[in-house]
Amino acid sequence: MSGPLSPEQLEALRRLDACAVANAIETFQQRLRNEGFTDGSVRCLFPRLEPMVGYAATIRIRGSAPPTAGRRHLDRTDWWDYILSLPAPRVVVAQDVATRPGLGSLFGAVHVNILRALGCVGAVTNGSMRDIPVVERLGFQLFSGAVSVSHAYVHIIEIGEPVEVGGLKIVSGDLLHGDLHGLQTVPLNLAPQIPAAAARIAEQERALIALCQSPDFSLDKLRAAISNDHP
Repeated sequence: MSGPLSPEQLEALRRLDACAVANAIETFQQRLRNEGFTDGSVRCLFPRLEPMVGYAATIRIRGSAPPTAGRRHLDRTDWWDYILSLPAPRVVVAQDVATRPGLGSLFGAVHVNILRALGCVGAVTNGSMRDIPVVERLGFQLFSGAVSVSHAYVHIIEIGEPVEVGGLKIVSGDLLHGDLHGLQTVPLNLAPQIPAAAARIAEQERALIALCQSPDFSLDKLRAAISNDHP
């Protein structure tokens, strides 16, 4: 399938943590195991929030240096129309291409409230975020490379183009899943099958853990159990 998921399918994904989703994706062997997720340069700012699931709205930003003319860059509002053109829920993904990424932040209390009104559930950037306590109280998830006190001169330069954040290439409309472990893309054709695959893996893991905690544990039993799980 290539269309948006049903609300029930999205909720089934949201109930899974990121590790369970990654484990499930691996079983389909559709992509390499070292692809499809962010590296440690981008982190989840609110690890206590529930997992985030949404469709990527991609932008590029810049703004560590002042404009060559005038005191500030012109504000754009056309990216709000672009966000609404994507299925909900939505996640804004901003690649900061400044010479000093993260010096200033696009995302603070005002922009986050605008994004929530536009059906967004989170934002992701290799740059920075600000107004952290206010945003956390809203339940709006943030992933970023840094935090900052200032807007600096941040402005939007591209809308809807492919971006790369934390080593992860993201295309407009990609399905994203993220929590305290990190952010990953979920192939749309696999998404409806992920919860069932995750449940099978979880049952195998519970059996192995139970064996390890059993007074009857032995290496022979452990090797037999692992062999049964990996024919």
